[in-house]
This record gives sequence, structure tokens and C-alpha cells, in this order.
Amino acid sequence: MAEFAVRAAAAGDARALAELFAAVAGERDGIATEPPVDIAERAAQFAATIAGSVVAVAGGQLVGMIHVEATRHGFGEIGMCVDRDWRGRGVGSALLRAVISLARGQGLHKLSLEVFAHNAAAIALYRRAGFTEEGRRVRQYRRSSGELWDTIIMGLAL
Repeated sequence: MAEFAVRAAAAGDARALAELFAAVAGERDGIATEPPVDIAERAAQFAATIAGSVVAVAGGQLVGMIHVEATRHGFGEIGMCVDRDWRGRGVGSALLRAVISLARGQGLHKLSLEVFAHNAAAIALYRRAGFTEEGRRVRQYRRSSGELWDTIIMGLAL
């Protein structure tokens, strides 16, 4: 298994972050966004909020990212993407450890996330990191297919 490194995201990562996001969106089952993704627009969004992002890099390529958006209420909401070829290889776990440390450093008291109810691998990953289920949103997300998908709300007290 190839090695990867986890580090704070830098401004120069914005385009690669947008490309990874678009690739995961193209799978149409792990994140709320579906294609098409405007890479330039998404890169600008990532650049504007880069301080809250952590990336995993292998062989000079970005293979994973996690972002924490601190709220004015003292908790952070997280979102994560991992390249399909790097799932199940420790990238998600390493990113979660890094963002938990980042959130504690920011003085946040809790992290929360929303995950599709069918995403068993992600739910198991979050549970291993200490997140617990706090609720469910039934038929919350309308997909381009017309289907309505449930999400599970998970949280981790820091």
C-alpha cells in the first residue's frame, strides 16, 4: 500500500480539491452534489474557506479532503471526500483524526455531519471515530433521478 500524508490545505490546492469533489459527485451516491460541477466556481469556494480544510496527498496527488465549517454556535459541520481508489486504506480515518484535532484547536465543542443512510462504509468510519447517530432526515435529498434519500445526522462531542 502506498503511503500518504495528511496536511493542512493550502491555497494552491483549491483546483485539485474541486476536481476531487467533482469526481466524487460523479459517483452520484456519496455526497449531496451531483454533476455537473463547475470546477472553477467550486475551486473559488474552496479557496475562500481553505483554512478549514485538511488534505491527504499521495505521490503528489490529492487523494482526500475534509473540511470543518465552524458555526457561530461553537460547533463545526464537516464534509469529506476520498478518491475511490483510496477508500478503505486509512485515508478517511487519518482525515477525521486531523479535523478533530483542528476543531479542538479552534475551541469547538462538537462536530456534526450528515451522511446518506445507505452509505454503510462511511457510517462505520464515523462510528469508529466516535461519532454517534443523533437523528434521521427522512426523504431529505431529492436526487436528479427523482428519488428522495434519507440522511443520518451524527455528532461527536469534543
